[in-house]
Amino acid sequence: MQQNLMTATDPDWWRGAVIYQIYPRSFQDSNADGIGDLLGIVERLPYIASLGVDAVWISPFFTSPMKDFGYDVSDYCDVDPMFGSIADFDAVIHTAHNLGIKVLIDLVLSHTSDQHPWFVESRASHDNPKANWYVWADAKPDGTPPNNWPSIFGGPAWQWDGGRMQYYLHNFLTSQPDLNFHEPQVQDALLDVARFWLDRGVDGFRLDTINFYFHDAQFRDNPALPPEERNDYTAPTVNPYNWQNHIYSKNQPENLEFLRRFRAVMEPYNAAAVGEVGDSQRGLQILGEYTSNNDKMQMCYAFEFLASAVPTAPRVKAVLDELHEAAPDGWACWAFSNHDVVRHISRWSLSPSAARCYATLLMCLRGSVCLYQGEELGLPEAELRFEDLRDPYGIEFWPEFKGRDGCRTPIVWSPDLLNFGFSAGIPWLPMAREHVSLTVSDQERAPDALLHHYRKAIAFRHAHRALRAGDMTDLTVQGEVVSFVREHEGEVVLCAFNLSHDPAEFTLPPGNWLTVGSELNSSGPSEDGNVHLGPWQPCLVLKR
Repeated sequence: MQQNLMTATDPDWWRGAVIYQIYPRSFQDSNADGIGDLLGIVERLPYIASLGVDAVWISPFFTSPMKDFGYDVSDYCDVDPMFGSIADFDAVIHTAHNLGIKVLIDLVLSHTSDQHPWFVESRASHDNPKANWYVWADAKPDGTPPNNWPSIFGGPAWQWDGGRMQYYLHNFLTSQPDLNFHEPQVQDALLDVARFWLDRGVDGFRLDTINFYFHDAQFRDNPALPPEERNDYTAPTVNPYNWQNHIYSKNQPENLEFLRRFRAVMEPYNAAAVGEVGDSQRGLQILGEYTSNNDKMQMCYAFEFLASAVPTAPRVKAVLDELHEAAPDGWACWAFSNHDVVRHISRWSLSPSAARCYATLLMCLRGSVCLYQGEELGLPEAELRFEDLRDPYGIEFWPEFKGRDGCRTPIVWSPDLLNFGFSAGIPWLPMAREHVSLTVSDQERAPDALLHHYRKAIAFRHAHRALRAGDMTDLTVQGEVVSFVREHEGEVVLCAFNLSHDPAEFTLPPGNWLTVGSELNSSGPSEDGNVHLGPWQPCLVLKR
């Protein structure tokens, strides 16, 4: 077992860090069963280290019936055999740490599998020791559910249980009952889970659905949401989940004290957590609440840049302005893609030059950064047939919403190997034909490949402390050019981005500016003092 307690690590290592998300089922298979695993991660960690990232976030590998592919946990303190063993996880920790990479694991605390022993005991009777560990409620007099709360995966968020003659809450699948955080024993048990993994050597956590932990104890109905306020930040537009303002089913004030307790558990280990805030109306405000005052979460992410809306210059400014208003002392963790959304190359229909520009922009934002496996290769969304789908979300809402399988297909490593080097067996999802020309080995050999641009952008971020930890000021928009200044301990970096297909002009503020980032196609001032930007070109300058 790795002992991580009271390490000499900088407690602020997470501030400005670049975190690489691994979806283990689709990263690397080591035993030819078609499913990626922990030893596969060990094999590929040198590649991840070559990107220059600071940490990895590994999606769930815990024991699970896999109804939601690991986000339905049946044992928080063991590894599902399809991914390997605890010893294999220890090998991940050891290898990553030797490569200078920290390890975050994905804790799913809001709900468990219905096969978890806690739920099996809870549903057995009204008076067993865990009877109150899940959210149980009586039916209305007419037998209908206690209120109008919907499930994100479709239908009501309540499932009838004939044994207890009550409904239980499930914000996701019916096989994912919600834990009752109003019960102190539940909180204590989950904090013990965190301690278990911290003692094994993990450096922190990604906390799934962090704003779903508590529900309204009075079970009040959510109000309707006017059509003009609906968006697709946390659910597809075809999902009626978007038609409610979820003020009672999640986002409860009691959550703040639990997050303080969780932070207190992490502090002796110098560990950090990034929380997923799933809310379409108050996401950035909640991010601010959960990361304020340095006593709760270190960082959180909302869905503004994970949504379908293209981040034009005005939109980027609007999101950053809203964040500054809602979270002046908070800390965001920015991402363009992850395992839950259409890959951003497809979602925003990006050209290769646009993909480079957005990658550079991401590395210049104030906050930390999450990259999703394959993002550095420019992988588009895979097009799958209905019969190939595994995701219950996509199966429910097909064809208007095709689910999350398209962003979860296996990574393509080499064109010369069976299944492009992912597995010697039949992959759990088909290898994407759209990815054939984008393999790691092909891009390694091509100096102008997107993979090398990501390495350069990450290195540029690391080379300038102002980009990792500095403040952001002077946020402006000139046409389709968004610009801002990053400053820390005397270093001042001005970043401007032409987020359009057309050339643009940008006027630098007064000062003596040195062009940097030439490896990222940065443009500098011309003789007239203005900056002439080509389509999708950044301007990165350092104040002398």
